[in-house]
Amino acid sequence: MLLEIYYKLKHPGEPVPYYYKRSIIGELLHLARKFVCQNIAPNCVTNFMRVTLYRLCGIKIGKGTFIGMKCYLDDLCHDKIVIEDNVIISYGVYFSCHGYHQDHNKIVIRRGAYIGMRASLIAPKGDIEIGEKAVIGANTLVNKSVPQGSTAVGVPCRIIPNQLD
Repeated sequence: MLLEIYYKLKHPGEPVPYYYKRSIIGELLHLARKFVCQNIAPNCVTNFMRVTLYRLCGIKIGKGTFIGMKCYLDDLCHDKIVIEDNVIISYGVYFSCHGYHQDHNKIVIRRGAYIGMRASLIAPKGDIEIGEKAVIGANTLVNKSVPQGSTAVGVPCRIIPNQLD
């Protein structure tokens, strides 16, 4: 609230950004969540500790899920990331629910999905859903939803036919 008043004095007539509307306690909690989500959790050696810390930060993670080390899960939109049961997220995957001049959009990973190493899931123009048992290849840029059972690869992602069909 004090930050909001300060912003209005410095920038009269401009709309106040959302991050100036937090209370001092809200801002301190945000900084603590950011520290845990970006510095402690990604560097934990055990999956159990990583998942537990992400859950404490407010990210919804299902049972039996594996999250590799060095992943970036958007701490600002912790309530917009949903990871269901038995999902495998490899090393260094990047989740971004927002960006410059973008809304805060939801990223949902359905049951049994696999996300390859260093993939980036970015929700620039609406919610993204990775379908049940979908496979995302390594280094893929996912900027749209992927249907269940599909395989997505490339930058930006494209759906490739299943080799088993």
